[in-house]
Amino acid sequence: MKEKLLGKTLDELKAVAASCGLKPFAGSQLAQWLYVRKVRSFDSMTNISKAARETLAERYEIGVSDPAGKAVSSDGTCKYLFRVSCPVGKATEDSAVEAVVIPDSDRRTLCVSSQAGCKMGCRFCMTGRQGFHGNLDAADILNQFLSVEDPDSLTNAVFMGMGEPLDNYEAVSRALAVLTAPWGFAWSPKRITVSSIGVIPSLTRYLKEQKCHLAISLHNPFPAERQDFMPSEKAWHLQDVLALIRQYDFSGQRRVSFEYTMFAGWNDTKRHADALIRLLKGLECRVNLIRFHRIPDFPFECSPQGVMEGFRDRLENNGITCTIRASRGEDILAACGMLAGRHKKEENHD
Repeated sequence: MKEKLLGKTLDELKAVAASCGLKPFAGSQLAQWLYVRKVRSFDSMTNISKAARETLAERYEIGVSDPAGKAVSSDGTCKYLFRVSCPVGKATEDSAVEAVVIPDSDRRTLCVSSQAGCKMGCRFCMTGRQGFHGNLDAADILNQFLSVEDPDSLTNAVFMGMGEPLDNYEAVSRALAVLTAPWGFAWSPKRITVSSIGVIPSLTRYLKEQKCHLAISLHNPFPAERQDFMPSEKAWHLQDVLALIRQYDFSGQRRVSFEYTMFAGWNDTKRHADALIRLLKGLECRVNLIRFHRIPDFPFECSPQGVMEGFRDRLENNGITCTIRASRGEDILAACGMLAGRHKKEENHD
């Protein structure tokens, strides 16, 4: 299998150019073609000699691939299916991931996947329930930005698709470097949010090394209850995650938010709201309340709208910014917690 150019840094592309007998400035040309012009073939790199293009094509591939399927929601949300080859141990397994494009007024947000499946095992998440199939490389992550329809119109990205981004930190970090570098996509870090359940070793690195926003999947302020739905609480305690986050300043360019999926009778009571208020007191943050979307063989329902509004108001009245996130793409299994790397039979494939 040929090595992919997509996902390589500027210095690495200069090394590629040198290995093909090109001058160092050809590395900058490669970056321009890959990340600015977004070409899909070496033949399109017209300021590189034909002989050099042939050498590049013999040794490398671009790393861009078309979606294997697409589904469109009644609300305009689009879900794309991508085939990927993920390393699992010493083997490589063919799998599939999904990316979702969410249009909203003047924003067009890409929900990005970082793994095929997930190790975290959250009981309410379809991705977690299917098990872990492998890490995506940086090329497969960036391909989601390049191969959805009208990629240049994307305004924001959230790493909230399939997988735990900080369990695949090296590839996610490489993708973020390409996305935010002046020689890459040149996106502002303020356009990108990375979500995590709180993988403390990688979270420590992320907070030190990155400038993108952070979203923590919280869902319950009581450790024993949280662990019942989120086994990761046993390894990385929420209190320790918050202690780490409190070491950083979120009053400026970078923001931290907390995702809180609402389950009727499990985490939506006054007791839970008050515990959450105590937990987040003094931290500059936002809480996003998320509607739970039913999945098979899971007994809980979403909290009623009135309960969600009362929960939000209680947090707001105690100084915590809180919003109820609009549910998008539920009819095509594209809403929060519903991604599983496959489409419903009745969906149309392109």
